[in-house]
Amino acid sequence: MNDIFDVLVVGGGPVGACAAALLLRGSSDNGSSYSIAPLRVCVLEPNRPQSPLEGSALESRVVAMSRASERILKSASAWDRVLGPRVGAYERMRIWHESVAPSSSGALVFDAAEVGEPNLGYIVENRLLQAALLDEVAHLGGRIEPAGLLGLHVGPEFVTVETSTGSLSARLVIGADGAKSAVRQLVGLTADIADFNETAIVATVATGRSHEKTAWQRFMRNGTLAFLPLADGASSIVWSADNDVATALVGMSAAEFATELDRASDLALGSTRLLSDRVAFPLQRLAAHRYVVHRCALIGDAAHVVHPLAGQGVNLGLLDAAALAELILVARREREDPGALRVLRRYERWRKSEVAFMSTAINAFDRFLAHGSGPISKLAQRGLGLVNRSQEVKRFFVSRALGVTGELPRAAR
Repeated sequence: MNDIFDVLVVGGGPVGACAAALLLRGSSDNGSSYSIAPLRVCVLEPNRPQSPLEGSALESRVVAMSRASERILKSASAWDRVLGPRVGAYERMRIWHESVAPSSSGALVFDAAEVGEPNLGYIVENRLLQAALLDEVAHLGGRIEPAGLLGLHVGPEFVTVETSTGSLSARLVIGADGAKSAVRQLVGLTADIADFNETAIVATVATGRSHEKTAWQRFMRNGTLAFLPLADGASSIVWSADNDVATALVGMSAAEFATELDRASDLALGSTRLLSDRVAFPLQRLAAHRYVVHRCALIGDAAHVVHPLAGQGVNLGLLDAAALAELILVARREREDPGALRVLRRYERWRKSEVAFMSTAINAFDRFLAHGSGPISKLAQRGLGLVNRSQEVKRFFVSRALGVTGELPRAAR
């Protein structure tokens, strides 16, 4: 007989693993007025990573974690597994358009001290974050199945899932399997998908000057360049460039690439030197028309993909995980079927509107600051300096970046 779980999460990346950990932690912390057995949760993840070895070089694929995400990981009991010498807090952000100097009054600077915060967030290796969350899932009694998804059938009472190691069944399946989500396709959910006609290049670099615990971002006519400060003093770059520009950059030698990087950064951090290989991937935007069907829900990149220029992809996904986990746990305490469509639609209504707002704002930044040349773009470019002169407007943007505004799940408050 197949194993029957309450919840099966397909995809053990940071978002899927976080959803599983929140469900396990929440169902084991029932109040005294409830006598409900903890949820049985399984995560389908064929490539479970190990935590980075102590003393090994920091990886270039990193996540800029917001305050809301920090709180969510604390709620999932995973934050202590993440925090350590490999994690760096950043205290400032400096954003400027190529038409002005990085140190000029036309640049926009956010400083944690100005809003009474200890920092603006943390730069965490993706692998470290994923490993920590999966370790917590295992610690809380969840099952991690090292298998890939082959097929699924949604029935009236449960979902039957075919994997590379056998069959599993669950009352609810959560699709956290990325932009090319097999869950989304197998249950017939559709999405709007469009190319940005850009490629992101990610690498670790050494810089001539200290990053000063600051995230640096320059908007250019053919893309966006960001330097994310790492705990060891190096920086992770995310260079989102038009496809023809990116193709040329990837084909360059390390020395040639560093020369182009120096030019693109306007030497804001001094001269640069590559410390890692370059990894390039095409950029797309994705918006699922629906996030849910009976007994299935999508979270993270399976439901929505935004441009990386604001570093909000994983943060939005963790908010999805927290919102869905909260509603499932509430439904369970009220003796509702957590896989019922009426329960899942509450999650869809909640998160779809929040994601749409953020996605629209990010697309506007990409269109008018990174690629525009008309009057609206020129106004937006001048607007960086104008915003910098208004503490009230800056506090609004900082609050959004921290993820502490909007309709937040309990775990993020």
